[in-house]
Amino acid sequence: MLSKLTSLSKPYWVAIIVAGLSMEAVALYFQYGLDYGPCVLCVHIRAWILALMLIAVIGLFIPSNRLQLVPHILSLGAAAGLAERSWITLGVERGTIEGSCTMDSGYPTWLPLDQWLPVIFEPWEPCGYTPELISGITMAEGLIAFSALLILAVTIQIIAALKSVNA
Repeated sequence: MLSKLTSLSKPYWVAIIVAGLSMEAVALYFQYGLDYGPCVLCVHIRAWILALMLIAVIGLFIPSNRLQLVPHILSLGAAAGLAERSWITLGVERGTIEGSCTMDSGYPTWLPLDQWLPVIFEPWEPCGYTPELISGITMAEGLIAFSALLILAVTIQIIAALKSVNA
């Protein structure tokens, strides 16, 4: 079964791109359509999703299974970053984590996403809560679930790629 997963590499990367674009579209709809301004944690999450999409674009164009390990490992790192920011967001929302959010975007000087694309990456509000997505599930809870599934999928892809390289 794992060997079949390596043959699904292209659809896997396309799925990551489509999921990322969908998540960014939902975030922008909440921001501009429903007037829920993003906090600094929210824009960090958007940055990790952008990183995942960029890695997936690279993964689409890498032909060999051996080289496919590089974007898989990079995407595992980005998925871990997404999970960490989502976990902090959930903690702030539930009141179990305090003082982890300011209005400063916190991007490094060499990557000022908030200046390059303020429409997407500029925080508008202090952290506190996330809006409800569907059936009482908040955006933070949905992000935690997505992050966990993504880490699982990426880990399985890494194992499949390693197995095909060693075969």
